[in-house]
Amino acid sequence: MNASVLAVSRSATHSFSKANRESIRLIAGLGIEGDAHAGETVKHRSRVKVDPTQPNLRQVHLIHAELFDELAEKGFSVAAGELGENVTTRGINLLSLPAGTILHIGSFAVVALTGLRNPCVQIDRFRKGLMKAVLDRDSEGQIVRKAGVMGIVLASGEVRAGDAIAVTLPPEPRRRLERV
Repeated sequence: MNASVLAVSRSATHSFSKANRESIRLIAGLGIEGDAHAGETVKHRSRVKVDPTQPNLRQVHLIHAELFDELAEKGFSVAAGELGENVTTRGINLLSLPAGTILHIGSFAVVALTGLRNPCVQIDRFRKGLMKAVLDRDSEGQIVRKAGVMGIVLASGEVRAGDAIAVTLPPEPRRRLERV
């Protein structure tokens, strides 16, 4: 299966879920045009409280639709945009990619992966018990965060459902994605 965009979403407010759109515009160095999390410095409210000058490593939030399939098997109905992601993908194992992976989305947009989304209590407020469902443990007992990955925009471009996604891995040695 080829990697592609299933849906695109944005919200001008700090709402948990984001409305699906026909397209979104990624802006280099800033994020999603018209999205509350766009900017050179961090916009996530809890991180702003700690240090509003830190760089925004969370300009774009991507989630793989395969997570929604997995959650459905556990009795949770979750649709694209409802977990706050900007880009919902299909056919790419986002969680297995290393930090610094480059995603070429559509004709022009380029995103560099910076880390994992750290699930928060808002997920349980959205659907009771969902937080536990988006967390797991690997064979070594380490926490696996499945609520998507974060990235920064390297090249501007319009992104819409159906756009292809091409992956360029960073040079070796590669680092695992950590929470950002």
